[in-house]
Amino acid sequence: MVAGMCAGAVVAAVLASGTGGAGVGAPDGYWMRTDARFAPPTALVPSAAVTYDGTLVPAAAWIQVSQHTAVSGATTVQLRVDGMVPGHAYAVHVHQKPCGADPAAAGGHFQHKPSTDPADVTADNEVWLDFTADEHGAAEADARHGWGFRQGEASSVVIHDMPGSKVRAACFTVPFGWAP
Repeated sequence: MVAGMCAGAVVAAVLASGTGGAGVGAPDGYWMRTDARFAPPTALVPSAAVTYDGTLVPAAAWIQVSQHTAVSGATTVQLRVDGMVPGHAYAVHVHQKPCGADPAAAGGHFQHKPSTDPADVTADNEVWLDFTADEHGAAEADARHGWGFRQGEASSVVIHDMPGSKVRAACFTVPFGWAP
């Protein structure tokens, strides 16, 4: 377990630069994958994945987020979930701050070009990972952009009740990185 991560999270990250990378055959850029099981904010054993609405995101549902940011800055974020409500459509966005007991703790959406104009709340300016859970409660989503995260400005993935909803059903603190 990486120091500072909550119980239940597993992180694998490699920061590589140049063509040699950090290990044999390691690609250039930043690679990260982390996963956890959701738990309520009051759980005896804390988790990096917090559910605020156990009917939409049940305790013990699973989430995995991975990121690859190339040296060029192009970024791919992938999401996998299991144990969600079958057939339910969820909206998922990368948020600025880590999760907390209060759903608002994660702050606003990370935006490539920060703006207060509602017209800039788009999948081109933000990382959207919306999904509909299959009949078993599982789903996958990914987002690809020609830009990367700014240091310290992307810290979590928030699962909203449904596309267009502001209701925060769950949050997962994620160690997003950037390529130098």
